[in-house]
Amino acid sequence: MRITGYRSLTTVHRWGRPVGDVNGIVAGGVTEVPIVLVETDAGLTGVGLGAHTDVERVFPALDGQDPRAVTALYDRMLAFVFKSGHNGATFGTIGALDMALWDLKAKLAEEPLWRTLGATDRFVPGYASGLEYGLADDELAGLYEPWAERGYTGAKVKGGLDVDRDVKRLAAVRDVLRVNSDQPAIMYDVNEAWGRHQAVRLARRVEEQVDLTWIEEPVRRWDVAGHRAVVAGIHGAVATGENLTGLEQYRQLLDADAVGVVQAGSVWGITHFLRVSVLALGRDLPVSPVAYDVNPLAHASAAVPNHLVTEVQDLELPVGLRADQEIADGGIVLGDAPGLGIEVDEEVIGALRESGEWTTVAGPHVRPADAGLRLAPRRP
Repeated sequence: MRITGYRSLTTVHRWGRPVGDVNGIVAGGVTEVPIVLVETDAGLTGVGLGAHTDVERVFPALDGQDPRAVTALYDRMLAFVFKSGHNGATFGTIGALDMALWDLKAKLAEEPLWRTLGATDRFVPGYASGLEYGLADDELAGLYEPWAERGYTGAKVKGGLDVDRDVKRLAAVRDVLRVNSDQPAIMYDVNEAWGRHQAVRLARRVEEQVDLTWIEEPVRRWDVAGHRAVVAGIHGAVATGENLTGLEQYRQLLDADAVGVVQAGSVWGITHFLRVSVLALGRDLPVSPVAYDVNPLAHASAAVPNHLVTEVQDLELPVGLRADQEIADGGIVLGDAPGLGIEVDEEVIGALRESGEWTTVAGPHVRPADAGLRLAPRRP
C-alpha cells in the first residue's frame, strides 16, 4: 500500500448557540471543521480532522510511502520542516495527516483504532465542556442537563474576567451534575487570561467557594514559574498542555513540577498524544486530551494507562460527518467500525453554502490586548 494523494474539505459545526471563552465569542455559533483525506493505491482513504494549511509543504514527506509506518512517518514530517520549526499551523497540519494515517492503519487491519492501539475497553471516561462563556448565567443549567441525563459527573466552565460571576456559574453546573454524584468534578478554565501577579489570589477566591478538581491554563502556556506558583498556592490540580506543540515544550513544566494534569490538544494528532502520555506516565501524572469535533483522540485515550478523562464539547456532530461512537454513561462508547469510525459525506459537505467564524477577530483565537493586565474585574 502506498500513499498517492490527499484532498481537503471544510464542513461546519452548528452549535445552535454562542461558543467561546474569555478571549472571545463566536456569536453565530457556527465554526469551520477542516478535513483532510489521505488517498492510497489500495482504494482506502484515511480521515484526518483539523486545520492543515501547510499541507502542500508537509505532504511530500508522505507521498509514495506506506501509511502503516505511522510513527516513522510522523517523524519524517517533523524532519521535513525542521529548519523553520514545527509550531502552530505546521504542527496542526502534521497532526491532521497523522490522524489520517492512523485511520488507514486500523482500516487495513479491519478493526477499530482502539483495538489497533491495544485497548481492551471501548469506553472512554469523559467530562462535559460546552465552551459556554457566551451564554447568560440562567442558560447554563439547560446546557448541562442533557449531559447529566447521559450520566456525566464532571464538567468544565469557562471564566477569568469576573471571579464572582464565575463562582456562581461553577456552582450552577455543579448542582446540575449532582443528580449523578454527590461530589461532581468541576474544572475551571481561564484560558491564559491571568497574569502571574494575580493568578494565585484569584484562584484562591474561587476555591473558597467551589471545590475545584483542576484549574486550567491560569497563566501563559510557557510560564513555568507562574504555573508552579499556582500549583503551590491552591488545593486543586493545575492542568495545562493543550497549546503545547512537541514534547520539548512540556519538559520545563514537568521538571518544575508545575502541572498536575497533563493535557494535549486533539488537533495535534494521535502520535503526539501517545508520546505526551508516555512522558506524563514517566512522572506518574495523568493525561487528559482536550476536545475537538468527533472526539478523534478517544481511541488513543482508551489505550493509554494514565488516561484520566477526555473533554467532550458537544452532543452533535459537524454537518456531513458520522461517527461510530455514543455519548453515554458519563463518557464516550466507541464502536467497531474500522479506523476512527468516521464517515464523510462529501456530497452533503460539497453542497454547503455556509462558513465558520472560529477565527474571526471577535472569536476566542484572538487574544485581547488587556489579557493578563486587568487590575479589576471586567464583566463580559
